[in-house]
Amino acid sequence: MGALQSAPAQPEYRDLADKTGFSYEQIGVLHKRFKQLSHNEPTLRRDHFSAIPDLACNPIRAQIIEAFFDRRNYRQNNEGKVEEISFEEFLVVMSHFRPPSMNMTDEQRESIRKEKLRFLFNMHDTDNDGTITLQEYRHVVEELLSRSGALGKETAKSIADAAMLEVASISMGHMEPDEFYEGITFEHFLKLLKGFEIESKMNIRFLNMDTTTLCK
Repeated sequence: MGALQSAPAQPEYRDLADKTGFSYEQIGVLHKRFKQLSHNEPTLRRDHFSAIPDLACNPIRAQIIEAFFDRRNYRQNNEGKVEEISFEEFLVVMSHFRPPSMNMTDEQRESIRKEKLRFLFNMHDTDNDGTITLQEYRHVVEELLSRSGALGKETAKSIADAAMLEVASISMGHMEPDEFYEGITFEHFLKLLKGFEIESKMNIRFLNMDTTTLCK
């Protein structure tokens, strides 16, 4: 993807809006954030993200930063990591944190949900082997429960621990004695999180901007 060094022209806005679901106004705001973070350079590097105060105390800070440099998250069916990202790549990754709009059909909402879960799965599947560990699954559940606001941190942790043990019991209970547990696949991950309302919980505070506001 080509880097955008200045504010994108209207035709480029249109293309970016189609790819990400952001409005022209939202793209303009995010472009200003991008330039602020990159110090007006055409690309972002990992060290640029390290200076973001809102990410400093996030327990999955490293995974969030790496998500921006993971080709799997650019909607191009690519794999591997990159060292720098353009504004377009930055915008595509940011769109994964955008809540679904109110006027979406059920089919569109389901598609968005699956895409968000794939993004979340990729964040924890750091070696790109198609599986995550039981401990990583527990961490996902704890994060989602904590963000609901209805449960305290310790309660969320207890429920996450129970969820992990339940998956371990079910998965390993069907294994042969000499069989090795290979982890949770994305298909299994989808089934495990079927009851979770994830659409509005996957958000981050980014340069003093809450991604929950990025909804048409």
